[in-house]
Order: sequence, then structure tokens, then C-alpha cells
Amino acid sequence: MDRRYKLVTLVIATLVAFSLMGIGVSIGEGSTLGVIGCIAAAFLLMGFGFSYKKRQTRQKQ
Repeated sequence: MDRRYKLVTLVIATLVAFSLMGIGVSIGEGSTLGVIGCIAAAFLLMGFGFSYKKRQTRQKQ
């Protein structure tokens, strides 16, 4: 695996973690819109991460 792949996956994983923390903060603040936005962001980022991984492993073969 090259260094760029590792860096990109680290950034995506960090952003997903922040989105999940944002869900907790939004619940604490009582913000329904914040919860929905953070859930959507987490799903989109995870989907992008999985598709990025699939693309990268296809190129290696």
C-alpha cells in the first residue's frame, strides 16, 4: 500500500469519527437537524471510504 492511500483512509476515518461524535453533541444540544446531518455525513463518508478501498484494491490486482 502506498503512503497516499494510507493518508486518505486516515483522513476519511477521522472525519467519520468526528461525525459520530457530532451525533452525541447534537443529541446533548437537542438538535434534531444536527443529528440527522451528522448521521448523513457519517454514512456518506463511510460509503466513500468503502468505494475508495474497493477502487484501490482493484488497481493493485
